[in-house]
Amino acid sequence: MTRALHVRSVELSMDDLLSGSIWFNRMSEAGQRQVRADIMERALSTGETLGHHGEMQHHWFGVMEGLLKWSINAVDGRTVTLGGQSVGSWFGEGTLLRGKPRSSDIVALRHSRVAMLPYETFEWLRHHEPAFAEFLLQQINERLHWFMGNMAAHRLLDADRLVARALWGLVHPLLNPLGLNHLFISQEELANLATVSRQRCNVALVELKRAGLLELEYGAITILDMQALQDRVS
Repeated sequence: MTRALHVRSVELSMDDLLSGSIWFNRMSEAGQRQVRADIMERALSTGETLGHHGEMQHHWFGVMEGLLKWSINAVDGRTVTLGGQSVGSWFGEGTLLRGKPRSSDIVALRHSRVAMLPYETFEWLRHHEPAFAEFLLQQINERLHWFMGNMAAHRLLDADRLVARALWGLVHPLLNPLGLNHLFISQEELANLATVSRQRCNVALVELKRAGLLELEYGAITILDMQALQDRVS
């Protein structure tokens, strides 16, 4: 039987999430009022799927609590993890802009709470709020760069650096806009994001700790040297 992991998490209210989001603060008062009127919240249990491959997506998402991953399941049962979304991050704009069904699953790695902005509001903001449109352009560009790096990493990097890259992904400004260096994440969750075994992930983390890049505790990791961690995956 798998032992349940009880991992702490940063918890944001809807006001916290919005007030901490660059795009929201740069919009007009009318735009902010529209967002507050239309946005909603959804809770997800561990393993629950926010969006399935092949489904049409009807919302733009912001993470208020927990940790989610994007993944693709192959017909032979293998899973490829594309990345994680931590508290404070927004995602799903690519699928909405394409107007086609999802190409991946979004799965909660632990209990999570997600803000959901309806597609209609998303489109209204995109056409009427220049600051919002500019944010989307920058975010899509950063995400493209990140995914290109992921493709290269899984072809070229060893397990140690895959773990380091998964860890860097959780503190990258795109995925971690709150700038947190103390991450409430278990080694099992990180292994899932890095697509390595739990045991191999532990070996890599111990090596990073010995190098002075991080500190480990049950259910949490503290990054001590952001630049050194980035250098490991560059």
